[in-house]
Amino acid sequence: MSTLAAIVLTKDEEHHIGPCLDSLAWADRRVVFDSFSADRTCDVARERGAEVIQHPFTDYASQRNAALDAVKADWIFLVDADERATSKLAEEIKTIVGSPQSPTPMEEMNGWYLPRDNYLFGKLTRGAGYWPDYQMRLLRYGKARYKRLASEIVEVEGESGYLKNPLIHYNYESIAQFHAKQRFRIDFEATNLYRQGIRPKFYTPYSQLLRHFWWRFVTLQGYRDGLHGLRLSILLAYYFGYRYMMRLAEMWRAPRG
Repeated sequence: MSTLAAIVLTKDEEHHIGPCLDSLAWADRRVVFDSFSADRTCDVARERGAEVIQHPFTDYASQRNAALDAVKADWIFLVDADERATSKLAEEIKTIVGSPQSPTPMEEMNGWYLPRDNYLFGKLTRGAGYWPDYQMRLLRYGKARYKRLASEIVEVEGESGYLKNPLIHYNYESIAQFHAKQRFRIDFEATNLYRQGIRPKFYTPYSQLLRHFWWRFVTLQGYRDGLHGLRLSILLAYYFGYRYMMRLAEMWRAPRG
């Protein structure tokens, strides 16, 4: 039988960590990989019987890679504190982990994508790119690394598959939380673009704002969620199309050493 370690990345997640760990009670190990929370996140985790490892945060990809290096198990299931595993998802994962994998013609299955049910501002969201929202989260130990500072991309050795049952994600609970998280991500997202050599023109933030809104609301069918989808598409266009491009322009204007 293979072993499975569920790793939860946290930073001041006292509100979420208890229910999250409860939904992972079926895992062989539950590890909270914490970025030195100032609240009771670590205390609640220990009360739930989870292991706690603390590691300073530099960027999203580095934090996930540090967690993959620190926890030894045959399989790693990476979860955020605002996510919950359902009983059906647990059974599906246990079937994969607990039985030998049939090798593909080239390699073994070393990574699995999970769909997510995203609740934004308390509403289950099906448009604007939030369904099925596949995330690479179930990884064979030693076979995957995360790339980019934010909006992490996973490189997996060998083949990957797709699970059927979704992970529940209680995403932004309020407009204030949405703004706070996006402001935190601005430098990471802009740096990703800067390293790719993308240099915006003076009109780029405005053209990208309109383009991103069209992409979210029309192409990705944000209109399916009515006024909720309209508001969400506007907010995402403001940050991804405007604020990130404005920050990228600032990076190109800054003196480089």
